Amino acid sequence: MKDGIVLGLERTRVAVVPYDPAWPALFAEEAARLRAALGDRILSIEHVGSTSVPGLDAKPILDLMAGVESLAGAERLLPALREVGYAHRLDADNPDRLYFVRGPAELRTHHLSLAEPGSRFWRQQIRFRDLLRGDGGLAAAYARLKHELAVSYPGDRRGYAAGKQPFIEAALARDDPSTRRPMGG
Repeated sequence: MKDGIVLGLERTRVAVVPYDPAWPALFAEEAARLRAALGDRILSIEHVGSTSVPGLDAKPILDLMAGVESLAGAERLLPALREVGYAHRLDADNPDRLYFVRGPAELRTHHLSLAEPGSRFWRQQIRFRDLLRGDGGLAAAYARLKHELAVSYPGDRRGYAAGKQPFIEAALARDDPSTRRPMGG
């Protein structure tokens, strides 16, 4: 990030930057662009990922998630998404979403997931975002971890993402009523 650029990161680079208060407005602008391009073929658009958490340091890439009635039906959205600059990428690790990137390889600016609102992927993205928004201590611990991982994996996005996964899973499990044990007497 340089010269006042608030979004963009080289595809292979990992960098965590201080929270930018412009990110919510940039999300709103991009969500409006997507709504204009896709209309009622999407159910809703959510700002997810670290840029959606006020005060949280993040990679300077906006993560958006659009709800669709079905992933099979969402395949028809590919031409419209291409027209507004999104390229489809395969994501074998997450079968509950269709994944897209925006921006040239040398400066990715947006990641978009299409998912069904009832899917595990959707629920986990929203729940983790909301946990971070509601718990400053959790958000601070996550920021520390992300900075450490960015130093350890400066050119390895997969390593960086894998390093965050145990933290994310522990936070989701801690908050999931289905994983709580009944208290004995």
